[in-house]
Amino acid sequence: MNASGLSLANNTPLCYSINSPPFKYNPPIASAYYSTIFTILGLPSNLLAFIVLVKAFRRTNSRSRSFFLIFLGGLVVTDFMGLLVTGSITISFHATKFNWRNLDPYCHFCNFMGMSMVFYGLCPLLLGAAMAVERFIGINRPFARSTKMPKGRTISMVLMVWFIAGCIALLPLTGIGSYHIQKPGSWCFFLISSKGNDLIFSLIFSLVGLMSITVSFLLNTVSVVTLIKVCCGQDRSQRSRDHEVEMMVQLILIMLIASICWCPLLIFIAQTVLSGAELQIKYLLLWLRFATWNQILDPWIYILFRRAVLKRIYPRFDWSRSSIMTLYPPLGNTLRRLTRSSLGSTLGSDETGETGKTNVIPPSSLKHPPPSP
Repeated sequence: MNASGLSLANNTPLCYSINSPPFKYNPPIASAYYSTIFTILGLPSNLLAFIVLVKAFRRTNSRSRSFFLIFLGGLVVTDFMGLLVTGSITISFHATKFNWRNLDPYCHFCNFMGMSMVFYGLCPLLLGAAMAVERFIGINRPFARSTKMPKGRTISMVLMVWFIAGCIALLPLTGIGSYHIQKPGSWCFFLISSKGNDLIFSLIFSLVGLMSITVSFLLNTVSVVTLIKVCCGQDRSQRSRDHEVEMMVQLILIMLIASICWCPLLIFIAQTVLSGAELQIKYLLLWLRFATWNQILDPWIYILFRRAVLKRIYPRFDWSRSSIMTLYPPLGNTLRRLTRSSLGSTLGSDETGETGKTNVIPPSSLKHPPPSP
């Protein structure tokens, strides 16, 4: 008998049919200090990052950079709201020790928190994939993207990501999966089970997250290789290339942090439901803490890894030089040799070749004109 059948037989609300408060299970990983520290660290960090992004958006004249800043703004807003909603509920429970069944007899509050956990969990991963797609088009297919594309289209893409994540979060309310109170009673999440619709929703959540990370990795890898190939010369377009390098560095760090923080939880969920093993709550709580670090570390990527900040940290570097790549000539030469020898012209040769032809200035044109008599 599945969870819904058991709930109807016992006249018990669905969210309490598997676990019913109060709980005596209280492992160290479920301590109130974790939720409090994460919330205190994450909320100011995301707020600071949002302020920095708004100022940078107002100053930028680059269309591609403004698109990227819109995606980053959506990511920061999502992380901030995720910490605010879930953190306030969890901290309130630890502070008051309220009984969920008395406070929420019809599971509305539990369903809301479960949807929030799913929505704010998938949004950063989906946004990371959307940012990778945007950078892939901007770097590898620059002529495929119209120069007159309005910024509103980028905002629509962010809204579309939120809509997709919201639709997935609403699936348990339609019968595909179910939200349940989780031990030690401070939070609600979908039922991780190998039976029926709970198996389907568990796989949807884990596979969507893993596919988003995979898409980000593949597209970012191609974009980085292409950027290395075209970001070699010292010409007039090097300033815009610096912005491309800066954005790619930030995007790669976002991808790496998301992979490190989320892959353990996503793999754990998929492995548990596919193997039919009993859910180990201590590991679920542990990997959930790992995933929460993603919302804390994301804003610091843009706060710290900017040219304006790096100029202050490393003032001895000649930041007036034409390219970020020229700061490390041996590394740049090695990467160029590797990419040229291994890939040749197979990766976007037409677009890259045209870009190189239009950007490279002939040596003769670099000579100073003779002095006028």
